[in-house]
Amino acid sequence: MQCPHFDAHECRSCTLMGQGYAAQLADKQRHAGDLLAAHGGLRWDRPFPSQESGFRNKAKMVVGGTVEHPTLGILDAGGRGVDLQDCGLYPADLQAVFPVLAAFVTRAALTPYDVTTRRGELKNVLVTQSPDGELMVRFVLRSQEPVSRLRKHLPSLLDALPRARVVSANILPEHKAALEGDQEILLTEADTLTMRVNGIEMHLRQQSFFQTNTEVAAALYRQGREWVDEAAPTSVWDLYCGVGGFALHCAAPGREVVGIESSREAIVSAERSAEQAGFDDLTFRAGDATAFALAAERVPDLVIVNPPRRGIGAELAGWLETSTVRQVVYSSCNAESLARDLAAMPSLRPVRGRVLDMFPQTSHYEVMVLLERA
Repeated sequence: MQCPHFDAHECRSCTLMGQGYAAQLADKQRHAGDLLAAHGGLRWDRPFPSQESGFRNKAKMVVGGTVEHPTLGILDAGGRGVDLQDCGLYPADLQAVFPVLAAFVTRAALTPYDVTTRRGELKNVLVTQSPDGELMVRFVLRSQEPVSRLRKHLPSLLDALPRARVVSANILPEHKAALEGDQEILLTEADTLTMRVNGIEMHLRQQSFFQTNTEVAAALYRQGREWVDEAAPTSVWDLYCGVGGFALHCAAPGREVVGIESSREAIVSAERSAEQAGFDDLTFRAGDATAFALAAERVPDLVIVNPPRRGIGAELAGWLETSTVRQVVYSSCNAESLARDLAAMPSLRPVRGRVLDMFPQTSHYEVMVLLERA
């Protein structure tokens, strides 16, 4: 993949841009192997590749420029907008959405926020596309002042974007480098976007997290399900479960599955998906993963963990080490914190591993390992 914005030094987010994809994937496998080299019994499956371009299902576009000529992309060092509507990370049908949104910014008189003067209203536009092509569009605003104009002109947006299922306004009043605020104002009747993955429908609410590469996310969940089914546990915890991807894939008759996630928005999504799928032995709870484990009266056969970049941390790793849990499926977006957590759990031996390239053109990737108690 080659990018004119990278070549012109307008955007350097894709740090591996211009490198051959086969070399990128091999380097990621080598990096993961080196970090986990101390675990001699670890057998690596073949890495799962991504499309080199057009793989992102979510666009996080900073709005710059003026009402008459808005830019959607990033800001340069001087706070000026750099337009990235043709960014090659997005599939063509998602790229086609951006000119419609730029025109809507003008129609609804949504003044782009100027970070240097701290004036204006529209900070970001966040767009998520489902595997079925439906859209969630979120306008991140400094205040509620433009919401009435959003409501007034919403019919025109829905006419221009018939694939838009969910539209909302997010309020971020603080002047800080953040993507969104806490307050969400729903503008459409529908409040969730259906993400259909491996035949399972997951309902995504506005502030819920979902992996940005749908194809690789599907492979991630299939791999987790395969390892869990081979272990055949009767009870499973899915810690840091998000909208319930692993839990929903691993639910089976006679298997009790509990998903734990700190985000209440994500839990509402997961519960709706479980109810729709008819999984009687699958439950979700909002709470801290470590606190849940430490307070639990019963220990499951198998635990799935999919933590943020910092990893599961010493306390949860210590609990797993001293528990009677037989297997752990660890999905990590940071192999360095994974290696640190594994060192704290010597009784749980990594036996299988796989790199899944969630983020081509960057050094980031997802790595999964199956741990078995020695």
